[in-house]
Parts: sequence; structure tokens; C-alpha cells
Amino acid sequence: MTSIPQPPQGSPSAERAAEPAARGPLSLSRLLSRAVVGARGQRLGHLSDVIVRLRGADYPLVTGLVADLGGRRVFLPAEQVSDWDTEQVTLTTARVDLRRFERRAGEVLLRADILGHRLIDIPQARLVRAYDLELAPTEDGWVLAGVDTRKTSWWRRALHLYRDRDGGEPAGAGCRDWKAFEALIGHQPSALARAPLARLRRLKAPQIADLLEDASRAEQTELLGHVHADPELEADVFEELDEDRQSRLLRDRSDTDVAGVLARMRADDAADAVADLPQDRRHPVLELLPAGQRAKVRALLGYNPTTAGGLMGLDYLALPVTTTAGAALERVRAAATLQPEALTTVFSLDERGRLRGAASLVALIQADPGTRLAELADPDPVRVHPDADLVDVTLLMTDYNLLNLPVVDEGDHPIGVITVDDALEATVPANWRRREPARHPERADDEQVPPTGTDHRPVTDPTTRR
Repeated sequence: MTSIPQPPQGSPSAERAAEPAARGPLSLSRLLSRAVVGARGQRLGHLSDVIVRLRGADYPLVTGLVADLGGRRVFLPAEQVSDWDTEQVTLTTARVDLRRFERRAGEVLLRADILGHRLIDIPQARLVRAYDLELAPTEDGWVLAGVDTRKTSWWRRALHLYRDRDGGEPAGAGCRDWKAFEALIGHQPSALARAPLARLRRLKAPQIADLLEDASRAEQTELLGHVHADPELEADVFEELDEDRQSRLLRDRSDTDVAGVLARMRADDAADAVADLPQDRRHPVLELLPAGQRAKVRALLGYNPTTAGGLMGLDYLALPVTTTAGAALERVRAAATLQPEALTTVFSLDERGRLRGAASLVALIQADPGTRLAELADPDPVRVHPDADLVDVTLLMTDYNLLNLPVVDEGDHPIGVITVDDALEATVPANWRRREPARHPERADDEQVPPTGTDHRPVTDPTTRR
């Protein structure tokens, strides 16, 4: 737990920090449009928006307000507010700076940027809309603490917000912890001010791909901007996108950017992406790829995409039949750059490089380390030629319960491997892929679970947040 710096005695922030901690949370929808009143009780205008500053893992801190004073939007520092809890916003001064409000980088406007906009629900990996926001008092000041994603009518929301006066559930009880969400902020300088990827790191590549497919064009731009900070994750996400979406997103990028993504993708996925590019862009993008990746992609582009050659990947592990189980496992451990699915089977070759066996990873682990592949491997593994069609491939993998299906040339030399995930992706109907998958159970997380004895609203004691 980190200590909270104390403001100088007598300063407005010191007076604010000394206010009772028992104050309840405020609903942003109730706070907006309240009258702004000066220290002498004179009405100055009404509240138009609330400004927060993002603070990484901490709750966003309210730094100021935007008030409408006779049609002029002006900035009011949070330190000038003496009363938030009544039906008006009372200032500590009768004088305000009348210069027009100009937004600065890093500032997030709750009404303009978040309220009514979509956010990423991290535990559920989906896009939701913020129908209300909750502000809570802490020793640091007021913070953005919760989000209400329930779509309700205005009168039902108002009834819910006032239920606490009759001894019902407290105001804001329907809100969820702000830390469960990632906002998509339209203001680019403010969006870039937060930590790279932020909470998106808790999502898997297929989940981010699903978000992109459900996002608007502006939301896609921001999502991709954050994912771009991690090139490996970016490549994984593009691999998971459906072909149409992937093609559209890549076409909006320069040849250099496209090549940067394809260089980190599996060669078979990169070949599919190149094939979907406009004809005049394929050669320039290929020329920008690293030599090794370029050679693999060119080789795969020579096959019909609906055949075994078009489905296969070029990464696999093939060793001499004389290799021992222990040595084979060492090679598996060292193959850090290979697709993990391709390592579930180790193939054995004779002295002429012909396929002579296939041993599962389980068989290698269970065998005596000195046993040779010639004794462990299936001596006549199922395989196909590159012109085999998709039906043959799937039937063979299903009938023989294969995780990997080797593809060989006319001389029985292995040229690639089809993994079960690639076969499934090719056979699942396109309309099935558009179905929303079942929600996986949310993980219990120290950051999300309130201390014992509290309700499920955000914890507003700042000592529990550090």
C-alpha cells in the first residue's frame, strides 16, 4: 500500500481531503446540467461536463469541470468546488476564468467521451455501452469509480437512484467497477496518454479479434492503435480475423505496415492475407518481407487454398529415425519459434529424407529416453499429397483422430503439416463463425473482487486500491 501525498495545510485540496469520507457516490447523469453557483450564492451557469485524468491502474481522478456560462464553455478546477452533494455545484469563489475551454492531451471528458459510448467489458470480452457513470469521493478527490451498462428508461433510473432515501439499495448499486472496463476514447491525444494496451493485455487474441469484428470503424482504429504497441499480439489478432475483415483492415495500411504484420504471422496465414490483397499490392508487400518468410509465402501461394497444399503450414519437426526420445524432446524444447500445435507430433525420416514414422508428444514423454524413434513412431503414418481436397483432409483427420496430418510430395518427402485447428477453421461454415460464442465464466480476480463484507460496487476507500 502506497502512502498518499498530503497537500499543504490551508490549500483547497487539503480542505477537500479533510471532508468526511462517508459521502456517497454521485451519478454523472444526475450531476450534469446542475446549476453552478458562486461563493455568494449567485447562479453562474450550469455544468456541462466532468474532466478526469487517467492514472494507469488507479481510478481516473476528477481534475475539473466544464461549465456553460451564458453559452461560453469554461474550465473550473476541481479544487474550486466546495459542494458536490446538493442539487447544485457550489464554488469556493465568486470569480471564474472566462477564457473558452480548450481541451489538453490526456484529459478525458466523461460526457463527451464515455457516457453513451461503448467500452470494452474486459471480464466478458465484449463491447457494452455506458448508460451512466459513478463518481466516488476518496482522499485524493473525486474519482470515476463505476459504470452502469444497463439500458433503462430515465424514470426507472431516477427511481433507482433515489431508492436509498427509503432504505433500499444504495445509489449506484447497479454500477460495476470501472477497472473492469477499457474505454474507447475518441480523442486521440487523450487515448494515447494511457499505458500501452492497458487492460487489453488480459484478453486473448481471438477475443480481441471478435471485438474488432463487432466494432465501428472509429472503434476499430482505436483498438488497433493500442494493439499495435505489441507487434506479436497484433499479428496473432490478424490471424484470428475473418478473411473479409482482415483484408479491409490491411488495405487501409501502407505496404510497409502490412509487411510488418505479415512478417510475424504464420506463413500459411500470411499467404492467405497476401492473396486477399489487391493484385497491384501483392508484389511490393512480398518484397518487403524477410527473406525466409517471403520464400515460405511464395511457396504456399502456388497451391489452391482449398487443397491440402493451401491448408498446410511449413513449420514442423522431422528427425532421423535413429534419434532417441530424449533427444527428440530436447529438440521440441528448443523449437520456440514453431507453432505449438505443430509440435504435438514428431515425424521421423530415413536417410533419404522420406517420411517413415510419426510419434506423438505423449509417446515421447512416456517412453524411455534412450528409445529410438524407429521403435516409437507409427511406421506407416497417414499422409496426403498437396492436391488432396478439404473433404479428404477432414475425413482422414477425423477417422484417425489426428492432431497433425503430414503433406508429402511424390517421393514421400514431407513438405508441410496440416494442424487440426487449420482443418477446423476451413470446415466451419462462415455463418457459424458469425455466431456469438458462449460466454466463458469470469475469473475471480483480486482487482475485481471487493473485500469480504462489502457489496459489489467499487470500493471507495483509497487504502484498498493501492
